[in-house]
Amino acid sequence: MTQPFNHRLRSEIDRKNSRLVLGLDLDPDRKSKLHGGGLVSLKTAAREIVAATADQVCAYKLNFAFFERFGSAGWQWLEELSQFIGDKALIIGDAKRGDIGNSASNYAHAILNNLNMDAATVNPYMGRDSLEPFISDPAKGAFVLALTSNPGANDFQFITENVPLHRRVARWAQSLNRHDNLGLVVGATHPEYLDNIRADAPDLPLLIPGVGAQGGSLAPAVNAGTPAAPTIINVSRGALYAGDGALEDIVDAVAFYNNKIRELE
Repeated sequence: MTQPFNHRLRSEIDRKNSRLVLGLDLDPDRKSKLHGGGLVSLKTAAREIVAATADQVCAYKLNFAFFERFGSAGWQWLEELSQFIGDKALIIGDAKRGDIGNSASNYAHAILNNLNMDAATVNPYMGRDSLEPFISDPAKGAFVLALTSNPGANDFQFITENVPLHRRVARWAQSLNRHDNLGLVVGATHPEYLDNIRADAPDLPLLIPGVGAQGGSLAPAVNAGTPAAPTIINVSRGALYAGDGALEDIVDAVAFYNNKIRELE
């Protein structure tokens, strides 16, 4: 019997002794020793990074924006990279999908079946039927956007009628976690809210971006985890473009973040 996604996540964390998620957000507009601006160069760089870091990360996060900018060739790259990662680590499709039931079913099929990713990020704005297709298979997971790391989070996520919107989202997701395959996205740039979110969603793992280039606080992010509901820390630019962006710089950055997380556990 296939284990629920959250169980698979905990097993991968234990197997690697790592709560680090590496975002493979390779940017053709950025200077790097590892890649140029062309698609072939980016594809080669991504494979080299995975080969060099797969034993040091619990998951890779693939932000669809960095692939979709290349049109159909970018979608093919997603397919190829997901296949290359395989069972080396979990794969989180950072697509931020959120649409009505029939559309959501097709989005979920594309990400979790066609691309064979292990989980997807999902926007909760359109409600339960936009989430259900992503969590109908217990082995596959979804991370619901609760409190994001960007400045625009202030536009809606703190709207309050007794309880802020992001806490309502956390409670809602907790109530839907019947298959043990739901988690939340909570930005490290909002450390003062982590305790309340953890109280609202005690069983959900937290995917926490914003630690690296966005300057979020690592210690609160790590401390918000529990053995049953760990926090997993995403770093993208802070690792991919460390130093000169050479492969050895990326490997060193992965080791640095892993060590910092382990020191705080």
